[in-house]
Amino acid sequence: MVRPYGWQIARKLSRVDTTTADPLVGRLLDGRYRIESRIARGGMATVYLALDIRLDRTVALKVMHRSLAEDPAFVRRFIGEAKSVASLSHPNVVHVFDQGTDGDVVYLSMEYVPGRTLRDTLRDRGRLPAREALEIMIPVLAALGAAHQAGMVHRDVKPENVLLTDDGRIKVVDFGLARAIEATNQTRTGVMIGTIGYMSPEQVMTGGADVRSDVYAAGIMLFELVTGQQPYDGETPMSVAYRHVHDRVPAPSSLVADVPPLIDTLVAHATAREPADRPADATAMLVAAVDAHRMLPRLTNPPGSHPPVSQQSGAHSRAHSMPQVAPAHTLIQPRVEVPAQAPPTGHRRAGFRPNWFLVALAAVMVVAIGLTGWYFSQTKLVAVPGNLVGKNVSVAESNLIARGFQVRKAPGQHDEKMAEGLVLSTAPVSGQEVEGGATITLVPSLGPKRVLVPKVEGMSESDARDAIARAGLQVGTVRRLPSQQIERNKVIRTSPQVGDKVKEDSKVAIYVSAGLVMPDVGGMPKDQAAGYLQQQGFQVQVNEVDDDAEPCTVIAQSPKVNAEVDPGSAATITVARCQTDFWDWFRGDNEGRDDQEFRLVPQVMGKNVRDAKAELEQLGFKVKVRRLGNGGVVQFQRPMPNSERPPGSVVYLWQ
Repeated sequence: MVRPYGWQIARKLSRVDTTTADPLVGRLLDGRYRIESRIARGGMATVYLALDIRLDRTVALKVMHRSLAEDPAFVRRFIGEAKSVASLSHPNVVHVFDQGTDGDVVYLSMEYVPGRTLRDTLRDRGRLPAREALEIMIPVLAALGAAHQAGMVHRDVKPENVLLTDDGRIKVVDFGLARAIEATNQTRTGVMIGTIGYMSPEQVMTGGADVRSDVYAAGIMLFELVTGQQPYDGETPMSVAYRHVHDRVPAPSSLVADVPPLIDTLVAHATAREPADRPADATAMLVAAVDAHRMLPRLTNPPGSHPPVSQQSGAHSRAHSMPQVAPAHTLIQPRVEVPAQAPPTGHRRAGFRPNWFLVALAAVMVVAIGLTGWYFSQTKLVAVPGNLVGKNVSVAESNLIARGFQVRKAPGQHDEKMAEGLVLSTAPVSGQEVEGGATITLVPSLGPKRVLVPKVEGMSESDARDAIARAGLQVGTVRRLPSQQIERNKVIRTSPQVGDKVKEDSKVAIYVSAGLVMPDVGGMPKDQAAGYLQQQGFQVQVNEVDDDAEPCTVIAQSPKVNAEVDPGSAATITVARCQTDFWDWFRGDNEGRDDQEFRLVPQVMGKNVRDAKAELEQLGFKVKVRRLGNGGVVQFQRPMPNSERPPGSVVYLWQ
């Protein structure tokens, strides 16, 4: 991994000659970030010092190496992880401002933090006292805990990713980068993501990681802080990995005798081989670390010793501001008067007898004053109010301000279950203990995400598909409908209709014009069929043939039904010969039924199809409806009006 920041201005200036050959130095990236110099280079990215000319601020720009930038899977995952990390607001996490691409350059814009890495400190100082090591680990665990509460896993916790700023703050970097790299081709050949010395057994065995994997790495890092070395070494990375899987991390006190048992216990719990035996997440380990810190003796700084690294590291550096109470005999010293002349001979000289009651009282008062000062110097921890999620954002903001918190509103997010204007989530979460006056981030809900169905009428099918995809929707079924008004192969309409609001990624059916199609005139009376086809623009030819069908009715047609044709095309209908006496045909078709009752078929052309059907069925006829167009009105009927038919005969209606 890249050594992220660990830089001071003087150190950067001393490296200028190493960056002059870098082609990115001096370039304006994405029209916004002017790269000033290269700070560090690692196996996966290079970090630059850059100026954001839009906001006039110095940033750290992490540029992924070309091998990663050329992998589409990495770029997609990288962008997604960057968005997640950008929403994480915590004082011990390096803030991510922006991410983007410029040609073949994939970058991340982050808060610039002058200082050095924890690895630099370990190189310079070696192992640290137990209390000081905890004062580094506590803010690290607070940062990891905030990420775990937000559903994120770091996956690469190690000293290189912990920054100690020039003003004493501690920050964690590189959230999400390991997860993004999991999407690349580099991990499809069995390469493990992470740093082998800090990998949990499950990462080694399966490559999978969750919040308890971060806890394991934090336990290894605490071991290294108090002993000056990692628990396992080996000639190859695989030998180290093997020991993570099969060995139990030794107690730090087995290497350094003065490590307190509290640290042994904390390390053993965090580095248990089974994830279920570790603290549930970094917040749970944080609670244990704070308890251990409170029970350890305070640090003292002998003359000439280095001050603690985290002397200004926030709520957990209180021990350095606690007054050091000296023993009583060094605070109250009796004053002895030496007489100018010797006492007279024969008189016994009285020695000075101090009032030990007053001495003890003074000592108690000094201790009491010291403890009182220490107590009032403690940072009060308060719980984030509960029941914020689901409240109106303005009401939640007012409640937090009334309790002394600072409030930050994050960009809203869409949610299918939470109405617009209500609190979707908070950071830190409800119930988590924070310093009084801390900043609480409210994430408002934008409500369910809905997109408008675009207007695609009159477009070609391919253009309509593109427009629907750009709107965040999918094309569902595609149907072709006859239309003389809309040009063939152009969209007639959609379902849902244009302007309707639907869920993102919903399916939209499109109806495309088939232009002029051959209607179904089978069974229709000859004159009605010929007239209708001529009205539609066909050149009609009628052929009569001998057939057992009802005389003068269509028994065949060409082109076939629903064939797409051009206006003016020829159409041929074949009908049963009309010269046959209808009554001869009817009697022959109904032989033996002379005693039947006959009823007149009423005129229903021009009526609503439903009304016509009801009227005919009431007279005892059966009704079959055939569709010619999209109207609901009867255009033709057979038998013709006022024909006589027995009850139960079929009446055909064309609409």
